[in-house]
Amino acid sequence: MGMTEYKGKVKDIQDTPFGYTLSVIGGKWKLVIIYLLAENEPVRFNDLKRQIGAITYKILSSQLKELERDGMVERKEYPQIPPKVEYRLTEKAKTLLPILEGLCEWGAKNQHP
Repeated sequence: MGMTEYKGKVKDIQDTPFGYTLSVIGGKWKLVIIYLLAENEPVRFNDLKRQIGAITYKILSSQLKELERDGMVERKEYPQIPPKVEYRLTEKAKTLLPILEGLCEWGAKNQHP
């Protein structure tokens, strides 16, 4: 089901598949997190923070919790001291990777006019 089926019928964007998609991956950091996990999984929390750079620990933690809640990220905690936690993409999240590839291709074609 694509955008055409909803043309002229949308009263609330949240009621559409597009609205659902935005609720799962929308925001400043979620696609960045998904991209980095796709490139490097599994990734530990501090490594992810270091790779992103301009994100606070609190925001990274909340974004990871939301992605985990939505079935996009798996969190694995190892019972050791100091604590070790790793994150990886779920199979559901991996279905987004072709779309991310498409975005990268679009960027490569349009970055330098």
